[in-house]
Amino acid sequence: MRPRRLARRTLSVAGAAVMVVAMTQAANAQPQDTDYTVLVEAGASTQAARAAVRAAGGRVTAENTAVGTLTVKAPATGFVQRVAAADAVFGAAPVRPIGKSPEIAQRQAREWHEVENEHADATTAKAPPRTTAAGLDPLDDALWGLRLVRSDIARVRQAGDQRVYVGVLDTGVDGTHPDIAPNFNRALSRNFTIDIPNNSSGGVLDGPCEFRGCVDPADHDDGGHGTHVAGTIGAAANGFGVSGVAPNVSLVNIRGGQDSGFFFLQPVVDALTYGADVGLDVINMSFFVDPWYMNCTANPADSPEAQIAQRTTIAAIQRALNYAHGKGVTLIGAAGNNHEDQGNPRTDVTSPNYPPGSTYPRPIDNSTCLNLPTEGDHVISVSGLGPSTLKADYSNYGTEQIALSAPGGYLRDFFGTDWYRTNENLIRSTYPRNVALAAGNIDADGNITPQGLAAGVAKYCDATTCGFYRYAQGTSMAAPHASGVAALVVSQFGKRDRAHPGTLTLSPDKVEAVLYGTATPRACPEPRTVSYENVGRPAEFTATCVGDTAFNGFYGHGIVDAYGAVTRGGDFL
Repeated sequence: MRPRRLARRTLSVAGAAVMVVAMTQAANAQPQDTDYTVLVEAGASTQAARAAVRAAGGRVTAENTAVGTLTVKAPATGFVQRVAAADAVFGAAPVRPIGKSPEIAQRQAREWHEVENEHADATTAKAPPRTTAAGLDPLDDALWGLRLVRSDIARVRQAGDQRVYVGVLDTGVDGTHPDIAPNFNRALSRNFTIDIPNNSSGGVLDGPCEFRGCVDPADHDDGGHGTHVAGTIGAAANGFGVSGVAPNVSLVNIRGGQDSGFFFLQPVVDALTYGADVGLDVINMSFFVDPWYMNCTANPADSPEAQIAQRTTIAAIQRALNYAHGKGVTLIGAAGNNHEDQGNPRTDVTSPNYPPGSTYPRPIDNSTCLNLPTEGDHVISVSGLGPSTLKADYSNYGTEQIALSAPGGYLRDFFGTDWYRTNENLIRSTYPRNVALAAGNIDADGNITPQGLAAGVAKYCDATTCGFYRYAQGTSMAAPHASGVAALVVSQFGKRDRAHPGTLTLSPDKVEAVLYGTATPRACPEPRTVSYENVGRPAEFTATCVGDTAFNGFYGHGIVDAYGAVTRGGDFL
């Protein structure tokens, strides 16, 4: 099972001197008001690429030498095609896509937001709560995902080692949350984004800047997504609130996502290469790189500039993934919430998703289009399951990409029972107080509002502090279960990292072998074609499972297994 490799593009250039003059003349007529990522051609000198940027009317403001990207400020139109014509440049893409569009609030526009918060009108289960197991935290009775991946019994053998570092490449991590703070490494954490208050037409994007310079501190999360992910990976088993799959590992925020949930190219590349350089063992990636759900090398539906931007995105992300893998990072990705076979994708009707109102139908050629980062080389792609172990209706699937499956939550699980459409079918994890307050789920005194109660928001306090928790669903919730188990594998079998004293390391290929070898096998359902129409989904959601018990398109190699990994993992090393 390997992601598709896409052919590198070639661009011919004739008359370099004429080209430089023409590019310079065209650029001089344009205002410099847009940031771009320019990817240096493999084997070309950075100096030559910088010269091409200048000739095209741009100015280099930053450089990522690990991947070969230049951050450039240049004219809003025409720059991409001009600079991409140079031999020393592979291509270019806007750092923040530009254009005019209707004013709409973007916080509601991201597909993960719609899926993860589908339970707004859910109920509390009528069945009695489960008994809290010994060694778990007070609210862990609701964490069926911990039991499904057997973290509850694995921690008796291996609860994680603080010398193992897990990077959360997301919207940020609330390092002050009582369940995150004990494991949060503030010194290594970084924020690679700048808040964008409004989109190009003045509509709300990230909202008002809360901090000077529009850069949030490295222990802050205004989106909530990253904190939820971090809690599933490594919330401390400290007798408070909830615990994570690997409750003793170190958590590092390498923020690459905006408050609004958008993940643009340059922050993602910078976060990946930084994480690799500081010695992270695992990086969780529960997102796709915006603005293209599917990045294609030469989709005829796209403009020439859009084609160049997508080729640049594919190449830059793959270079960053290669760099991280080569530095010893195990890369875990969420398969996606588009309920499609990744080997046979449907027409893309969601791209480009920024600026708002820019989408158009794009037929997708599977051999030349990728959903990134999950379809990149070296990424372990994880599908999402409900508590019954059914593939969740929203989860992507397929033998081409799915490597493992894990608890992601499924609101509509247990159809026909009292558990159907209940919050308890979802994944509970940590919730920043500031996000809960902004969403109206708590009031200024920290009391849970009726809206918060309906959404299953919970609160746990001791004598000195309180923590908040919420339910969500999505492959974004499945991936961190796998990342937590990967961290346990490094904790159990890793060796001293000479390059980063005081830490452990284990080859990502070995971690992958343990995860695949110890996963709990799960056969395709019978019948293999599953319709979700009985739970209110259209026929588009119908999915067919291909493969056998050892490997299939719903479960990959199986359901990730923490106990099997730490007790039997040595057999696969």
